[in-house]
Amino acid sequence: MQSMTKVKRTYSSRSRLSLPSSSPSSSSPSITKRKSFGEGTENEPPTKKRMTTKTLPSGRSEKPKQSVLRQLHFSIETSVLRTCTICSLSYTRGAPDDESLHRAHCSRVQRGMEWGREEEREAEKAGVEEIQSAVKLKDGKKGRIICFRANVSGRIGSKIAILLETINLALSSPPLSTDTLQSSKVYLYLIPSLTNMHREKIVGCVIAQRISTAMTVATPAETLLERDSNQATNRDSPPSSLSHRLVAVDTTSGLFCHPEALPTPLGIPRLFVSSAHRRQGIASRLLSAAAATFIHGCPLDPLNGDVAFTQPTEGGHAVMKNWGRGGVRIYEE
Repeated sequence: MQSMTKVKRTYSSRSRLSLPSSSPSSSSPSITKRKSFGEGTENEPPTKKRMTTKTLPSGRSEKPKQSVLRQLHFSIETSVLRTCTICSLSYTRGAPDDESLHRAHCSRVQRGMEWGREEEREAEKAGVEEIQSAVKLKDGKKGRIICFRANVSGRIGSKIAILLETINLALSSPPLSTDTLQSSKVYLYLIPSLTNMHREKIVGCVIAQRISTAMTVATPAETLLERDSNQATNRDSPPSSLSHRLVAVDTTSGLFCHPEALPTPLGIPRLFVSSAHRRQGIASRLLSAAAATFIHGCPLDPLNGDVAFTQPTEGGHAVMKNWGRGGVRIYEE
C-alpha cells in the first residue's frame, strides 16, 4: 500500500508581479506626474511670453503698436517765463495749468465777465439796486449801473470773488480783507452782450469803502519843490522844511501827499475797466454814481476832498486827476 506523501508549496522571497486589472474602471496610472508648485524650478529659466498678433478680418496680422517717444530739448538761453502784453500776466510757457490760467484771466481782462439770468434771479435776495439805466458812453453804447454789498453771498458772491481776483492780478494788488469788504459796496457797469440778448457783460467795476481820514495830494509846484529839495539833500545841502512835510506815494509819477490826516468819508480801493471798453467814460460814470449814492441822502463831492484813492497805478492816477480835478485824496489801504 503506497503511502500518501503531502506535497508542500513553497514561496520564494521574491514578490509576485501585480498584473493590471482587465476591468475598464481601473485604468493604469499615468507614467508622468505633474510637478508641484516650485518643484524643479530653481535651475530652469523663466518661460518667455509669446508675441501674439491679432488677425484682422482681411486675414492680415496686426503688428503690436509701439509707444511714441518724445525728446526734450533744453534751451538755456531762452526763458520759458512769458509776460502777456495785453493782461501783463507772467506765466510759464508749456505748463498746462499756467496757460489755462492765463487764457481765462486774459479773456476777463479784455472782455469782462458775464451777468445773466442766474444772477438776476438772486438780485432781489442779494439787495442789488439799479442806480442808473440807459447810461450813454462816448461810442454811443448804452448800459446800466448796479450796486450791492461787497460781502454778498450766493452766486453773485462767487461772481464778485472771481472778478476781484482778476482785478487784483491785473493791478498787482493784495486781496481785500474781510473787514474791508464788510464796509464796502460794489458798483458795476453792465452793457448788453453781443452774442446773447438775455445776458450782459461786466465791463467796469468800482469798490467803494467807508473810511475816516486821508491825505491831500500835493500840487505840481509843491512836488517840483520837493524834487529840488531832494537833489539839494544829495549835494549835502540842508533840506527845506517842505521836504519833511511831504510823503512820497509814487516817485515815478511824481505823486506826493501832505502827511496831515483829514476827515474823508469815501475811499476807492479798487477801480477796473476791461481793456476793450476803456476811454469811453465808464470809470468816471462809476465814480460819480458811487459819490452820489454811497451815503444815502448825502452826495459827496471830490472837489471838497470827500473821496480818496489808495495808491493808484499810472492809469488810476490819470483817472483821479481827470475826474477829481485835483480834489481827490490818498489814503492807506
